[in-house]
Amino acid sequence: MLSDTQITAAKGIADLPPVQSDSLLKLIGLANADKRPEKIDVGVGVYRDSIGRTPILRAVKAAEKRLWETQDSKGYLGNRGDIRFAELLRPIVLGEHARDERISGLQTPGGCGALRLGFQLVCAANPEARVILGTPTWPNHQPIIHGVGLEPVEYPYYDRDNRQIRFDAMMAAIESGRPGDVVLLHGCCHNPTGADLDAGQWAEVTRVVARRGLLPFVDIAYQGLGRGLDEDAAGLRGILSACDEVLVAQSCDKSFGVYRDRVGALFIKTASREATANAMGHVLQMAREMWSMPPDHGAAAIRIVLEDEVLTADWRAELDTMRERIAYVRGRIAAADPRLAFIAEQYGMFSMLPLTVEKVLKLREDHAIYMADSGRFNVIGMADDRIDDFVAAIVEAIGG
Repeated sequence: MLSDTQITAAKGIADLPPVQSDSLLKLIGLANADKRPEKIDVGVGVYRDSIGRTPILRAVKAAEKRLWETQDSKGYLGNRGDIRFAELLRPIVLGEHARDERISGLQTPGGCGALRLGFQLVCAANPEARVILGTPTWPNHQPIIHGVGLEPVEYPYYDRDNRQIRFDAMMAAIESGRPGDVVLLHGCCHNPTGADLDAGQWAEVTRVVARRGLLPFVDIAYQGLGRGLDEDAAGLRGILSACDEVLVAQSCDKSFGVYRDRVGALFIKTASREATANAMGHVLQMAREMWSMPPDHGAAAIRIVLEDEVLTADWRAELDTMRERIAYVRGRIAAADPRLAFIAEQYGMFSMLPLTVEKVLKLREDHAIYMADSGRFNVIGMADDRIDDFVAAIVEAIGG
């Protein structure tokens, strides 16, 4: 029996300390609460078209209609999810490695689920592994790494003021890695900077990662929105050619526009088919413990798209349109002022402006422009008719 003292000292849910709010989620809430009609929300990371909508892609809508008409059960799929969905992603993501039997994949709830599952596997295999990651990075990378009990080792990836990758710092950090340490890499369209490694830099990173026996974990969340589907996966595919063990967290949320459906996949490569099968057994058990079965609808719709040549062609055409719009808006912003020229040389949905926190807050107060305190903004977070207003306010802030 517990004593009165023990009962008094016991901790409960009410004793939990306050949580530090996720800055981007807080920003979304602030933007939603702002009723000013001139508001420009370039904080939330979703694709928007020329009139400011986040549309459902034609191919996805057609697939959803077919799914609604033909689906005859809502029974569980199993903790591997839609197996055919993951198979159809292989040539898109893995390219020439699609038939490699040492690589296995499964459906996850978004790229975030793939990252969590992959890092959980790393921790089970080697709890002493450290995770080498560049900063700034996607804000949820660090919480996921901490959440599984791994130690992050940071290095400065990007010099915001000089608008360039700090490649020497990146290579020094990778060279310091111990065998078994993880190197977290953005496959393309770096979030939040838009600054991607070029082919020569990818080759150098790949060479050192392989030589030092490090485990590359490639987060490829924006494939097709940078240079093209194959071009955006070139760095990843080079890693797969050079390394015996590789983890890949893939997201369909952006390239298929299914943000709220949370559709992703984790791919695992080891040195042998048998070792991969064993790793997948551990992953399936972990998935069972975390979410049991992944949601079906989004993955089923994408499977239907990729099984149908006509729908696949239409999806690729829509993806081309999205990529072209990103390039168009980048070019338009860059042309407005020489100090913004760097934006046209970057890729994907995000870039970082050389603004202090105070200037970001002033833009929010004076112009109803919402972006992250770091100066990270969604390049296509506004309709075409708001670009000039946005650029004028940014130029004023930079020059002020």
